[in-house]
Amino acid sequence: MTALPTRKLEAYRYADIAALGDVWDTLSSPELLQIAAQQKLQQIWLPSNEDVQIRRAKIALETGATARIFALNSAPRYGRYELDITLHDGAQFELNAANIGAGSATLEIVTTIRHIGIGATSRQTIRSVLGGTATGSYLGKVAVARAAQQTDSEQSVKAMLLTRGATANSKPELEIYADDVKCAHGATVGELDREQLFYAAARGLDPATARALLLEGFVGGLWDGLDDPAIRDAASAALRAIA
Repeated sequence: MTALPTRKLEAYRYADIAALGDVWDTLSSPELLQIAAQQKLQQIWLPSNEDVQIRRAKIALETGATARIFALNSAPRYGRYELDITLHDGAQFELNAANIGAGSATLEIVTTIRHIGIGATSRQTIRSVLGGTATGSYLGKVAVARAAQQTDSEQSVKAMLLTRGATANSKPELEIYADDVKCAHGATVGELDREQLFYAAARGLDPATARALLLEGFVGGLWDGLDDPAIRDAASAALRAIA
């Protein structure tokens, strides 16, 4: 087992090191997956009942392979999702993930996307809803190798703060060595629109219900295209608990 990391390491800048230390000795190695050429993978990552929840994966997508991950991070104390993705020629990767937390929770999504093949595509859409003194973070690096021409990569990161004590951290990062690429990233942090809340209240909705509905609209698009309702239902429950 390696030494417990510190916040001096960029990937752990916002981590709850005390919570991490409680599970570090029993933490398993990242899940290793290799998606064969032209094959498809879809995973849904749901929170467990543990106070500290960490899940890590390293996925290699061969030529023309596709992977989609839908993830909900709502651990009551500390939740961390780590993804290390390698994309070969024409591979496609999509991550749709949400941090939803209140109290003193620390929630992190940390990704490294390595474009090493021609014409690969990656899409990352991250939404955070945070109340109390919760902290939600996204650290996402997209690395485009010199040979990875015609790369197409996007990172969309948005956070909604419900209280003044909540904190959102966002660090989308691009490292590009190819010259024929299309890479974009954007990050915003805001709060619920008071006019929308007033509009909902004027139509008979109590404040908690109105807030929950607006927050579900903020997060709900992450799950479009999923037939399995499990993650949508879990996200709705988490939002209603903090609204």
